[in-house]
Amino acid sequence: MERKRTAIVDSCDVLVVGGGPAGLSAALGASRAGADTIVVERFGCFGGVITTVGMETMGWYRYEGTTDSEGIGREMEALARRLGGTTKFPYNDSDCLDAEQFKLIADGLVEQNGIRPYLHTWVVDVIKDGNKIKGVITESKSGRQAIVAKRVIDCTGDADVANFCGDRFTFMNTNDHMGCTTVFNVAGVDKEKFLRHTHDQPKTYADWGGSWTQHIDEKDAGLGSPFLSLQSASGEDIEGSWSSLSAAGEATNLNLVHMKGYDCTNAQDLTKAEMEGRKKTMKALDALRSSVEGFENAKLRNYGMTVGVRDTRKIVGRYNLTKEDVFNEARFEDSIGIFPEFIDGYSILVLPTSGRYFHVPYGALVPDTDNLLVAGRCCAGDHVSHASTRNMMCCTVTGQGAGVAAAVSIHHNQSTQEVDIKLVQEELRRQNVRIH
Repeated sequence: MERKRTAIVDSCDVLVVGGGPAGLSAALGASRAGADTIVVERFGCFGGVITTVGMETMGWYRYEGTTDSEGIGREMEALARRLGGTTKFPYNDSDCLDAEQFKLIADGLVEQNGIRPYLHTWVVDVIKDGNKIKGVITESKSGRQAIVAKRVIDCTGDADVANFCGDRFTFMNTNDHMGCTTVFNVAGVDKEKFLRHTHDQPKTYADWGGSWTQHIDEKDAGLGSPFLSLQSASGEDIEGSWSSLSAAGEATNLNLVHMKGYDCTNAQDLTKAEMEGRKKTMKALDALRSSVEGFENAKLRNYGMTVGVRDTRKIVGRYNLTKEDVFNEARFEDSIGIFPEFIDGYSILVLPTSGRYFHVPYGALVPDTDNLLVAGRCCAGDHVSHASTRNMMCCTVTGQGAGVAAAVSIHHNQSTQEVDIKLVQEELRRQNVRIH
């Protein structure tokens, strides 16, 4: 049988796989550092969890006292705000993004920074020479093709590229994973009536229940919270949050449908989760109509394009972040940015009102394969540190760090495992990142 050849469709300095918060930040960081950059995204838009899942808050944790990161993530929020693409988070100074408008904002950032985009394109394998990655194999409407690159950054969220390379990763028991979520949006909400309801029946973080109050001090437990607790007609408890209401009566980013026990690297499990999530959404909507003032006439506007995933593979890195690093304000010589002492996952909630923060180390992005970096929620660490670094604003920190490191390594003819971290930090500072 005749062997098929895979055509090389393109080449670049830095190839970013995944166009979510981490991927956009990596591509922008690399391009601004002078690298010819391509970003590949499997969906028809950039923005990742923001646009495809509908999770519209990159950083919702900014209560008084927070020391936050700086860099591209904050820049993207500020740009959206200037363009009228945000609303204020109801209980603090955070922004809620308009997911639909953010698609256009992301397009503009890609185009204005000279990044070459490939949408509707899946990465299905890698090209390696010994222990060095040389590119990827893609599948799309154009068929099977190859893109070669001097450096590759895995921003898939699931460490897909690192997995194709055969790199080590950790993977918890599926039943111990954080649940996946179908985010949904509704129309027809009486905004003023609902806001009166939340004012008359205020919720705090203490209302999230005993399993979610670990490490919450008395001051933080009393902070205002967008918590909703409902019960379906069949007696099922439904708990979660709301975040954004438009003047037209649209409630978006309704985070009420949570599902456990799915392996979201498995296509069959993902299929089941998508279908279960839509069924659970209708139960949640019925519960909203029957028990929440202002939602009596609410109608489903849309589901997220895909189920939201919090937890799959995490690489084994040159350094693996720990719970102690997050809780003890860890400091690293190879810091690529900072992130507040904020933990949200595995029934642990820590709000960063103390002003405490930790350094994000470059070593957590470095897998076994050379000239490959991994950014976003699949960077290296234990499960508690993951409950911090998985948050979208921290994903922008690791993404920008990876993009800059990839570009700097090329300019100085060093591999990603050998790159001079001081040169990386110098460029990150030039890009307005707070390193320490």
